[in-house]
Amino acid sequence: MKRTQRFKRVSKPKKPIPDSELDEDSASNLSTQLLKSKSTRINPKRPKILSLPTSTSLTFDHMTILPREFFQIDALDLAPRLLGKFLKRDNVVLQITEVEAYRPNDSACHGRFGITARTAPVFGPGGHAYVYLCYGLHTMLNVVADKEGNGAAVLIRSCAPISGMDTIQERRGKKTEKPDLLNGPGKIGQALGISTEWSNHPLHSPGGLELLDGPEPENILIGPRVGIDYALPEHVSAPWRFAIAGTAWISAPKNTLRPP
Repeated sequence: MKRTQRFKRVSKPKKPIPDSELDEDSASNLSTQLLKSKSTRINPKRPKILSLPTSTSLTFDHMTILPREFFQIDALDLAPRLLGKFLKRDNVVLQITEVEAYRPNDSACHGRFGITARTAPVFGPGGHAYVYLCYGLHTMLNVVADKEGNGAAVLIRSCAPISGMDTIQERRGKKTEKPDLLNGPGKIGQALGISTEWSNHPLHSPGGLELLDGPEPENILIGPRVGIDYALPEHVSAPWRFAIAGTAWISAPKNTLRPP
């Protein structure tokens, strides 16, 4: 798909950044290193975990919140741009590793039902949250895309933990540091401790749930979206699922993902 070829390769930092010199830009650069570095493993037998040293945790309070304009583009353009960005709520910071785009006139998008009490947020302006319950159990976080009235969003499918691991594990009810902790959209909502009351929350405003700028991944994967067999064939097969290449923090199925 040509849209995904817009990415530029991120150059590999030549030397580590001392803790004493960390600022907004260096915190973002450090996270870029963590996407690539083997030193981010908890131990050699466990999958890579993208985590910042404790001394850098406060830098997230000063990192750039993505502006409203960032989100007000086609969901198919917004989805890959969200990879590598950070979700922050209280002491929990997650890095987005996998997403799916849902567009207007998409038979898999909730917008197909029109504006209802449940779907109204997805028709709001880009940059707000759209949160719904799946099967009445799983809280699914979406980032509303495009202009107001279009009815488009990006589902956050998987993330990697950056900070607040104890809180994440407590909310998830799992004492693990493996990808199973956050490799699914319902797990993201649970880890962030959000409910459907967070629908319409502006992700571009300070406080509550925020979307922070982060490093652009060097390589991505694309594939068909998951669990939309009810949609039209052309939408079932559309490669509108995006993931960071080389990370274990993505959901199943992985064998349907490929380079663009």
